[in-house]
Amino acid sequence: MDAKICGIKDSKTLNYIVNHNNPPKFIGFIANYPISKRYVGHENLKRLINIDKKKINFVSVLVNPSDEFLEKIKDLNFDYYQLYDVSPEKTKIIKEKYKVKIITALTIENKNDVEEYKKFESISEIILFDSKGYEKSVGFDHQLLNNVSTKVNKMLAGNIQYDDKLDKYSKITDIIDVSGSLETSGEKDILKIKIFLENISKIKNEN
Repeated sequence: MDAKICGIKDSKTLNYIVNHNNPPKFIGFIANYPISKRYVGHENLKRLINIDKKKINFVSVLVNPSDEFLEKIKDLNFDYYQLYDVSPEKTKIIKEKYKVKIITALTIENKNDVEEYKKFESISEIILFDSKGYEKSVGFDHQLLNNVSTKVNKMLAGNIQYDDKLDKYSKITDIIDVSGSLETSGEKDILKIKIFLENISKIKNEN
């Protein structure tokens, strides 16, 4: 099982993660959602991600991005665009125009929300099943993903704790996505990140 750490906004935390012995496969940055406490303004974002990311994939987290904004970020150091509230038609256009890999983010409350993945799996590399609360670490019933067999990798977010027994998620997802549980007083906590990455590493070594 792989991991994504989301909502990074400072170079100290980013450098710690990138240089960790067992780094996550993905790091996410909130690029166009200014009401988020994890939002990184465009100029700061350019400076922040202008580093040697080694083998880590950088993810631009985008909520219904405008064409103008997509043009602003097209040359930045991103491997994936994680798209919220974007139609299948627009997702396809973005993927083809910018030659970028796509994480389609679906916010889940019930089984009907889960079934939306079928509209996106042919145009996405990853389907993210997330909670309805963008900024709150609320959860949804993860059992809704039982027997969901996608053609692409699944990613799971929503009230997953850094010190959970993460192996319990391995039957329903390929990638764990965490953000809020890695924070103390609204800021990323290096100790919590360390524990989380160690837990993910243990699962990989056991499999």
